[in-house]
Parts: sequence; C-alpha cells; structure tokens
Amino acid sequence: MEHLISLHDLSTEDFESILKLAEKLKRQQKEGVPHHLLKGKTLGMIFTKSSTRTRVSFEVGMYQLGGYPLFLSSNDIQLGRGETIYDTAQVLSRYIDGIMIRTFAHSDVEDLARYGNVPVINGLTDLMHPCQILADLFTIYEHKGTLKGLKLAYIGDGNNIAHSLLHGCAKVGMDIAVASPKGYQCDSQIISEAQEDAKASGSNILLTEDPEEAIKDADVVYTDTWVSMGQEDEKEERIKLFMPYQINSNLFSKAQEDAIFLHCLPAYRGYEVTEDVIDGSQSVIFDEAENRLHVQKAIMALLMGNR
Repeated sequence: MEHLISLHDLSTEDFESILKLAEKLKRQQKEGVPHHLLKGKTLGMIFTKSSTRTRVSFEVGMYQLGGYPLFLSSNDIQLGRGETIYDTAQVLSRYIDGIMIRTFAHSDVEDLARYGNVPVINGLTDLMHPCQILADLFTIYEHKGTLKGLKLAYIGDGNNIAHSLLHGCAKVGMDIAVASPKGYQCDSQIISEAQEDAKASGSNILLTEDPEEAIKDADVVYTDTWVSMGQEDEKEERIKLFMPYQINSNLFSKAQEDAIFLHCLPAYRGYEVTEDVIDGSQSVIFDEAENRLHVQKAIMALLMGNR
C-alpha cells in the first residue's frame, strides 16, 4: 500500500493490517501508552472543503503519533490559484512526509499521488470517502465481532459514501444493499469494480429503488445527508424526492432485531433519519466518529512509518 486513494486499490491484507493496527492503537490510547510511530514526521493536510471530523481526527492523530500536522487551506497554498498540481506535488514532496487532501475533484488526489514522492491519503472527494468507510468497518467489527457474512443496507443518495461502502463491503466479504431513487444511483464504474471484488470475496450486492427491499434482514443500517456540500441549490427538490428513503422506526424495524445504525455525520434529524433512530440505543454514530481517529492513525503509520 503506497497511497490510500480508493478502497478498490487495497488488498485483503491491507484491510486486515489497517483494522488490526487501529485496534492496537485504540487500546494503547485508552491505556495511556505512548505510540509515537511517526516521531519527526510531518503530514500536510490540504483542505478545499471544510470539515469537522476529518480535520480534527487527522490533526489530533498525527500529534498522538508524535508527528506534526500542517493545515493548508485553499487560501494558504497556490494549488488551484495558478500553480499546477504537478508543481505542488513536487514541492511538497521535498518538505513533508505525507499528504492528506479533502477536496472536490477525485482527479486532484490521483494527480498528487502520480506526481509526488510521498504517500497521499484521500480525506474525501466528491467520488469517494475511503477513510470514513474504514472507520465504519472497524466500528461494525467492534460491535458485531466479524465482518464477513454480515449485511449492510445503505439507504439514500448514491454518493461518495455509498461508493466507498460498495468497495469496502465487497472487499471484506460483507453483503451490501443500496437503495436510491432513480437518477441518484451509484456510479456505474464504481458498481463494476465492487461487483468484481464481490466475486472474489463471495459477497452479494443488491441495487434497488426500494428501501424496504434493501433493509430487509440487514445487520447494519446506514444513511447520509441528502444535500452534500455544493448541492445547496437542490435542497428543496432533494428533500421531496428522498423523503420516502428516510430511516425512521418503521423502516428500521425491518432490519435485524440487533441491527446497528451508522451515519457519517453531520446528520440532519427529521430528514434522512428521525431522532428516535439516530439517538436510540442501536445507534453507534459516536463510536463511529471516534473511530475515524484510530483508523486514520493506523493508515498514517502504515503509509508514513517506513519513510
């Protein structure tokens, strides 16, 4: 593993290494055991999209690993204001040990990895969100004790979360059902990649417009906001279209009795999910949010530790 750009690029061994190290680092943190695996290392964090969990978890994580996190907003660097990605990647590679970027265009992440000489981590693009889904898989493993053979139902927009869930579930042998309204389904290339991975792992993929079909017998229920950054002008139209996909107690009851609820946050109660579900006893959203820290520490340590 040279970079973390797409979960489709990772091997089964990569997933195991990340999750096992995350488990170890989380235990060490809880026990107060120092784990300065990146002492003297610097991570450049490029943000062209604002963030709460991504910025805080990477910044705190790098500090806990003994390294230095360097926050670079679009106002701080020349990327996107005339300087090419090639030049930016070449220059940053002379200064720092790794790059995390949270941005719009997925091609920007790919180009940074192509032209630079340091590991690149995809902190989010409009196409994928691999760090979030690795934290989700870790959370599911903590609560269920396994991944292979479980069923995850994702109800909502076929967005970057849905894409990386397809990749991640297919890689680890989890069944996944995605329910989205017509016109808002997942990208066809992502689906093809996931189907390829599912054949290798023995998992099943269901794509439907029917949320009840998707959620039936699910061990994990997942949703995301209906209106992502950059889609604010579509808000009223999206709310009307997606309301039948709301995770409420009636729909949630069609999952397994011990199903857990996940949401990558921020959540909009009363829209994609009702309060009784997201704040209920089967919701593990704050464990999920915390695990961004532990999983990303594992990712950084594995990518940057040997440099």
